[in-house]
Amino acid sequence: MNKSRAQLFRLVLTIGLILTGCSEQSAPPEPAPQAPAASSPGFINIVWKVSESPSVAPGTLYVFLSDGTLLIASPHGKPAVGTWREGGGILTMVEEGVPYQVDVLNVSHDEFRIRSHNPGKPAEITFVPAEKPSRENQ
Repeated sequence: MNKSRAQLFRLVLTIGLILTGCSEQSAPPEPAPQAPAASSPGFINIVWKVSESPSVAPGTLYVFLSDGTLLIASPHGKPAVGTWREGGGILTMVEEGVPYQVDVLNVSHDEFRIRSHNPGKPAEITFVPAEKPSRENQ
């Protein structure tokens, strides 16, 4: 495994451990009916993996942390840190200092689909939850 892939693996493993914790957790509560816009979006603090996109490499990982930090880890590049915010029904992502609006097309426990209006042609990105590392690999 080359050095950058090893670093990416360690970053993803660390993010997974932080988000899942080390203790047993009870079953998640039943999902609430359509949440009001003021509540937290359903995609935060989840490690998402790009499954389909014309502009982002499949396998790229995105994590929208609850503090507004955006972590992006590509299988072919260095990890990046940006920001995100949601307000007034508008999601804004900031990557490499460039803010752009994002339409949330679908959010569920098994899919997160967006249309980003970054410079150039708008691009759709479909995410699925990233696989959690098995206990024997920790």
